[in-house]
Amino acid sequence: MTEITFKGNPIKLEGTALSVGDKAPEFTAVANDLSEVSSNDYAGKKRLISVVPSLDTGVCSTQTKKFNEAAGENNVTVLTVSNDLPFAQKRWCGAEGVDNVVTLSDHKLLDFANKYGVLMPNLRLLARSVFVIDENDTVQYIEYVSEGTNEPDYEKALDVLNGL
Repeated sequence: MTEITFKGNPIKLEGTALSVGDKAPEFTAVANDLSEVSSNDYAGKKRLISVVPSLDTGVCSTQTKKFNEAAGENNVTVLTVSNDLPFAQKRWCGAEGVDNVVTLSDHKLLDFANKYGVLMPNLRLLARSVFVIDENDTVQYIEYVSEGTNEPDYEKALDVLNGL
């Protein structure tokens, strides 16, 4: 179990914490059109999974925009996962001009949260984190951001991604 802080308060994340070298767990989430999407839909592709508590906050917005830019420059799939409702994700992307990332909602099943060890149980939000997965579904990089209101290490994640 991973422990972080969120606004300075300690939180033990629920779910299975991953390690570099693990096989990326399959998960199901909800797309903006309310259909269920499987991580298998992205199998065989380099992926960066950007996890945010809520797109409608400053740090989450910045994180999603930075990885949106990176997705536009690279031949990779960037998934942004949050517990925001699919309608809110779609509205936010449209308002912010974000069109290179795929936003997925974990609000319904918490399948991603439990399989990637990112659930902040008392808040029912996902902890800020980044996962880089190669074409063989092997986890190559993980960052569980130690303080949930801080930004992730963009450069480090993108260096690993670009090295694949």
